[in-house]
Amino acid sequence: MAQKTEKPAPNLEAAMQRINEVVAEMEEGTLPLETLISRYEEGVALVKLCQEKLDSAEKRIRLISRDSTGAVDMTDFEDGES
Repeated sequence: MAQKTEKPAPNLEAAMQRINEVVAEMEEGTLPLETLISRYEEGVALVKLCQEKLDSAEKRIRLISRDSTGAVDMTDFEDGES
């Protein structure tokens, strides 16, 4: 039995480009309903992937500051909306 190999997840830029392509296809208004639903599902999954990648990047951001002695202090990025 042949195994189904999963493609690696696209990077953020590739996912955003594909979202733009999906939106353009859907806005043309020529796709049949089943294809529209399929594209919508693909778009939702890509948006989720992009959000996860952005959340991950945000967690990796470090704020660098210097204390009174000039030493570098790295602290985790904090979201101002918390």
